[in-house]
Amino acid sequence: MKVRDVMMGTPYCVSLQANLGMATELMWKGNCGFLPVVDAERKVCGVLTDRDICMALGTRNQKAGEVRVEEVVQRKVHACNPEDEVHMALQTMREGHVRRLPVVETTGQLAGVVSMDDILLHAEPSSFGKEPELSANEVVRTYRTIMQKDLPVSTKKAAA
Repeated sequence: MKVRDVMMGTPYCVSLQANLGMATELMWKGNCGFLPVVDAERKVCGVLTDRDICMALGTRNQKAGEVRVEEVVQRKVHACNPEDEVHMALQTMREGHVRRLPVVETTGQLAGVVSMDDILLHAEPSSFGKEPELSANEVVRTYRTIMQKDLPVSTKKAAA
């Protein structure tokens, strides 16, 4: 199964010059918590989540209309291609600890978005004698890996 078979092909996206108020409105309209950030050629140059917006506004004394996307965008992008196998997208999600990926053409332009929800809707349970193309077990394992938190390492102080 290919990513193109499960992705949302017409996602909302936002530019670096937009403000957080505009981004929030797009998330509200699209009922989503994730926006790919694109340049003038629709090439993906970052991602913005509802959590990014919340943290940015919660730590500044500014209104959403006063903060530009470029000030808070995550520039490290984990992405996949429409022709990738869904298993590759799940691996990218596990490695990046992310639940959503921009789907990017080989030119770098945005083609869509694929989320854990999109993939889960296409997963099937394993049955005796038959392994499905996309198993629910693989999706659950991926989700567990993504949600596993890296805990801070504590060190014992040497007794003086």
